[in-house]
Amino acid sequence: MASLPPRTLGRILTPPSLVGFMVSLAEAPKGGRILEPASAHAPFLRAFRETHGTGYRFHAVEVDPLALDPPPWAEGHVADFLLWEPHETFHLILGNPPYGALGAGARLDPKRRRLYRSRFATWHGRYNLYGAFLEKGVRLLAPSGMLVYVVPAGWMVLSEFRKLRAFLAREGETEVYYLGRAFPGVKVVAAVVRFRKGGRGLRLYDAEGPWFHSPVLLLEDPAWQGEMIRFPDPKALEMEKRGVPLGALFHLHFAARSPEIRSHPLTRTAPGPGLVPILTGRNLKPGEIDYETPHSGLYFPKEAAGLLKPFYATPHLVVGNTRHYRVVAAWDKRAYPWREEFHLLPRMGVKVDPEGLVAYLNGLEVQAYYRGLYREVVPHLTREMLLRIPVPRDLALNQVPFAASAR
Repeated sequence: MASLPPRTLGRILTPPSLVGFMVSLAEAPKGGRILEPASAHAPFLRAFRETHGTGYRFHAVEVDPLALDPPPWAEGHVADFLLWEPHETFHLILGNPPYGALGAGARLDPKRRRLYRSRFATWHGRYNLYGAFLEKGVRLLAPSGMLVYVVPAGWMVLSEFRKLRAFLAREGETEVYYLGRAFPGVKVVAAVVRFRKGGRGLRLYDAEGPWFHSPVLLLEDPAWQGEMIRFPDPKALEMEKRGVPLGALFHLHFAARSPEIRSHPLTRTAPGPGLVPILTGRNLKPGEIDYETPHSGLYFPKEAAGLLKPFYATPHLVVGNTRHYRVVAAWDKRAYPWREEFHLLPRMGVKVDPEGLVAYLNGLEVQAYYRGLYREVVPHLTREMLLRIPVPRDLALNQVPFAASAR
């Protein structure tokens, strides 16, 4: 068997216990065609045959000829799975596709990236290899065929995968088994996707634990159309019923990006009269802002902050983007320029209690809400997750907008 380093071409080797769990979920008719993409030595095909026996047609696809090492009873194909056209469909596709963001900064040939983009309808924003593998796998399934993949759990909530979720909802029945941190020594929060072509609806299971025994059904939605997949935490959902979404009270703005800041003629790299540090996420603390430490190494005239972004000139709410599974917020009373984080200004007619709102967003109730609905699916707060945070009505000094948004 060929020896592979733990990570090759975005590959993360699958623990045997997880391979066994996925094989226990897999189904195929006798005589059916079974495919493992990005196969290397084909651990899933080997485990399936050991569990279910012979009488199937096994295929292994691998882009790296040095890594391809299928068993003698499987047909091996050296090919880029995302561009491979086999001229036949499969009754079962299972495996662990490679992971890797496909944005402009990805280590991928630009021509290859453009080719992928032209091939996949679900491609959106800063997409990821495993999303393309999911779409490709579904398109290669025979009617009523099944796909079983283990992938990062981020597709459940990230906006980049909105088209993928809608695609899965249209094409068949989706089951998600949340695993948590299933890969020892790797910072990947994973989920198994079990998809059957031609069905409908969504089921979400909790399978977190060392051996993935006895998954617990958490959610069943026969009318799922590709919405964010959240955990049905009763207390969090009750908070949403009682409160008002943060997005109904505030307009969300994004900070200026580094290229925009560095190219501005007023930006300086050393302190001087009238200049203040351009703040970053490291300046944001729960309930307070460090206005002194120049973490960005950049400075800007305080009185001209609005020239960088107009909303910088107004005191407003700042919420952290990447804070490792928690909400961190403060009120920028001094109206400084920023390079990072979410910036929220009240909508017209909305008045809030800044101190009360900041204390609430940093409090235990909101942290429990966040972990209850999203667990550790992604380590950062997304735009949609932020705007859905419920705000108690008594934190608004003007109740009219609340009443309007509730109708």
